[in-house]
Amino acid sequence: MKATLKVNGRTTTIDVEPRKTLLDALRDDLGLVGSHAGCEHGVCGACTVLLDGDPVRSCLIFAVQADGYEITTIEGLAPAPGELSVVQDAFCETHGLQCGYCTPGMILTGHALLQRNPDPSRDDIVDAISGNICRCTGYGQIVEAIEFAADRLRKANAPRDLTGSDANQPHVDPAAATDAPQQGVLEAAEADTPHGGRS
Repeated sequence: MKATLKVNGRTTTIDVEPRKTLLDALRDDLGLVGSHAGCEHGVCGACTVLLDGDPVRSCLIFAVQADGYEITTIEGLAPAPGELSVVQDAFCETHGLQCGYCTPGMILTGHALLQRNPDPSRDDIVDAISGNICRCTGYGQIVEAIEFAADRLRKANAPRDLTGSDANQPHVDPAAATDAPQQGVLEAAEADTPHGGRS
């Protein structure tokens, strides 16, 4: 069965079995492995992606059901190759991750919350991430990361609206063949070292 998926600003038609989940289609057919297979019962949130801006469990949706929706995975959240979104950077700054397995789902859930509510209370954040299980951090640093990102976004001198056109949204080059960083673009870890890790 054919499914036309618009993922991270690119439209791709794939041939899938009707029973294939969106998670499996993203990982196996499109090579986007940032969405993780955890419980595969919709409980843990490791497979969270955004469907028209709302967080959903990609293990509970068939790929053919996502036809026609805007799908955003963790790979599509960064504004440009080699850069981090405000929420991704906030998770790094506050050490809101440890093993990293839940991190893509947590970041996408936090991003969706901040698109709806630019000034969430601590309770709003806790409620938003309550469907995402983390076994490492104790959640305190994750909540702190989303608070930090909210503060940065409020102070950003950039236009912002709830339809998705803001400085923190990905800017996809439809002519590019891949989401992979371009040669010569520093990875986040290199950017933190003097001279980009070069001598």
